Amino acid sequence: MNKITVKIDGMMCGMCEAHICETIRNAFPDAKKVSASRKSGEATFLYEKEISEEILKKAIADTGYTFVSVSSEEQKKHGLFGR
Repeated sequence: MNKITVKIDGMMCGMCEAHICETIRNAFPDAKKVSASRKSGEATFLYEKEISEEILKKAIADTGYTFVSVSSEEQKKHGLFGR
């Protein structure tokens, strides 16, 4: 599982955060734990496969926000069954 972090400019309120989350879910239907923060200017989600940066960039741009960058790191499982 990969944790994807997307830097985004232009989010100003809670509705902006919700709009970004919905956009990510529509672009990547298998995305899990999608969240966005206007304070940090980023969105994060978990995804099994590699993502297409171009698809993500276009989806964000189509909503009117500015895509800045994307990074990916392997997400380690935590908790009882993630040993």
